[in-house]
Amino acid sequence: MRKLAVIGIDHRHIYGQLSGMIGAGYVCAGWWTEGEPLTAAGFTKRFPDVPRVGDRRQLLDDPSIDLVLIAGIPARRAALAIEAMDAGKDVMTDKPGCTTLEQLEALRATVARTGRIWSVDFSERFEVPCVEKAAELVAGGAIGKVVQTIGLGPHRLNRKTRPDWFFDPAQYGGILCDIASHQIDQFLFFAGASQAEIVTSSVGNFTNPGDPGLEDFGEILLRSDQAQGYIRVDWYTPDALPTWGDGRLTILGTEGYIELRKYVDVTGRAGTDHLYLVNGQRCEHIDASDMPLRYFQALADDISDRTETAMSQAHCFTVMELAIRAQAEATRLGRLCLQDAS
Repeated sequence: MRKLAVIGIDHRHIYGQLSGMIGAGYVCAGWWTEGEPLTAAGFTKRFPDVPRVGDRRQLLDDPSIDLVLIAGIPARRAALAIEAMDAGKDVMTDKPGCTTLEQLEALRATVARTGRIWSVDFSERFEVPCVEKAAELVAGGAIGKVVQTIGLGPHRLNRKTRPDWFFDPAQYGGILCDIASHQIDQFLFFAGASQAEIVTSSVGNFTNPGDPGLEDFGEILLRSDQAQGYIRVDWYTPDALPTWGDGRLTILGTEGYIELRKYVDVTGRAGTDHLYLVNGQRCEHIDASDMPLRYFQALADDISDRTETAMSQAHCFTVMELAIRAQAEATRLGRLCLQDAS
């Protein structure tokens, strides 16, 4: 029996992290979190048989546990991951896996020293079936060579459900470090790139004057040696949309293109995971909702075999470095610009 532990449940992404690894054959030996985050009720409802412990060292010192899942406050995730790896555990953390370059360098050093796996669950790729289908089509040459991706990550603010740390950039890392890490991951993956240049980036607060620490808009232009990428993320999802965000990804190739409408099709088709393929022979809609997800089982196998099939460690580090650098270098717009001027 393979065991894992959960340390930090401040973000609801922990539900998908844990469900995915249970599906890959793991049993959760226990969970710990600091205080009483708003996610606690949802966690215990979904996983009623998992015991809560009062001291995380009880879990970290258990030699039968080989994996730790982390979804604490973003700025604290790196320290928890380092503690877990120093205790001999592999780690899967929610995005962002860290919020500063100093944290990232400490993580790199810990991985090098301990030989443990540090994996970030970029859920907008790893937990979305239509992205798996797109990967299959691109790998099969359906659209030729990828020359650009356009990744859109709109989100609903849901103000009443947000904790205080959500409005503090020192705690959540900023909108590009946080949300846009998803789209950076997808760009590098589909472009087949090991590195990219940040051509330009910006962040802004346009609609939330009462929350000066909130960035409600962000964008990045990336360039690799063979492809370009545009990213836009925001907290503007209108209430009429029947889900939290109309996340989309367009992959442009030399012989066609793919568009993913991941969570909703506003033109009226029911369900999720809508894929549109256009090339020299095909112009069609594909329901990709039954496409199997591979990340969780691949990570479980990597832990057993000490391989990198779920995601290379270098890729994971590069995504977070680009996200942090894009955040740090971003031009400040809207009310953020006015704050700086004052």
